[in-house]
Amino acid sequence: MGRLIYALNVSADGYVETADHDLSWGTVDEELHTWFNDRMRELDASLYGRRLYELMAGAWPTVATDASAPAYMREFGKTWLSTPRYVFSSSLDHVEHNSTLVRGGVREELERIRSEHSGDLEVGGATLAASFIREGLVDEFQLIVHPVVIGGGTPFFPLLDQPLPLRLVDTKRFTSGVQMLAYRPT
Repeated sequence: MGRLIYALNVSADGYVETADHDLSWGTVDEELHTWFNDRMRELDASLYGRRLYELMAGAWPTVATDASAPAYMREFGKTWLSTPRYVFSSSLDHVEHNSTLVRGGVREELERIRSEHSGDLEVGGATLAASFIREGLVDEFQLIVHPVVIGGGTPFFPLLDQPLPLRLVDTKRFTSGVQMLAYRPT
């Protein structure tokens, strides 16, 4: 059985987006985007919340075939389209682009999804990830830390009833100053 990985861009002060859901503060250059491309190719499937699904579905299907987009972005778009996705939402009626709508609890749905995919899974979106974190279901946290302080917004980690001890298992430094820090619960 593969790992459930929670990975997102995060500011140096721990936020994944500003209070008004802006993501433009990040430094996603070709080097970092290529790393995301490689990482996505290693996944068996992605688990998304509604907002992240709508954001990604609004951009990547057209980028995949946009001749004016850089090759590394077109590659991500193609990989994004080919990676199965499970979208957790009680408000959406349907999903597209190799996606499946799920409405059950995170524990039950993860068990079902793992029965269909033996490799690594990624949970995306801080709100959905919070549910998996609180249930103790995340196997690895990958914080892609950008050298910027945004002062507030949606935190990478949710409020917890008790500390969550972690062990650093991997790091990667990008020339832009972004660093990937990978942790596993101890």
